[in-house]
Amino acid sequence: MSEIELIEAGEIVNTHGVRGEVKIVPWVDSPEFLAKFKTLYLDGDPVRVRSARVHKGCVIAALEGVEDVNAAMALKRRVLCLRKADAKLPKGTFFLADILGARVVTENGAELGTLEDVMDLPGNRVYVVRGEREHLIPAVPEFIRKTDVAAKTLTVHLIEGM
Repeated sequence: MSEIELIEAGEIVNTHGVRGEVKIVPWVDSPEFLAKFKTLYLDGDPVRVRSARVHKGCVIAALEGVEDVNAAMALKRRVLCLRKADAKLPKGTFFLADILGARVVTENGAELGTLEDVMDLPGNRVYVVRGEREHLIPAVPEFIRKTDVAAKTLTVHLIEGM
């Protein structure tokens, strides 16, 4: 399976109980979104999710083949992925991985650079754009005017000081 089809979805940070459940910190929008998947991927290999539930902002999951606490402990610090094709995203939404590396231009067509990183801050996400200089642009409609995932282009509105 191609790595491009897979998106990093979360990290196994601990065990939960003694029956082999794992605690996953989600790297997707919400733990509820991650808990819906019946198959996740570990090192590119599919792993069936026997059960999953949300608990305190994390996902507690029972994975096929992980029957006890020792097997679960062996997975600690491992990253789980999901297959993009399995995700049913609402219309107009996208994975951040789909826009990383996107060309960023202003409304008047000036080239700012490339979207290099996304910071998740308490108020909102901030896009890190690097070109001749670095721009930190809040990922809100006031500043992000258009996101063209197919063309990998973001059109932004800058204000004085940005």
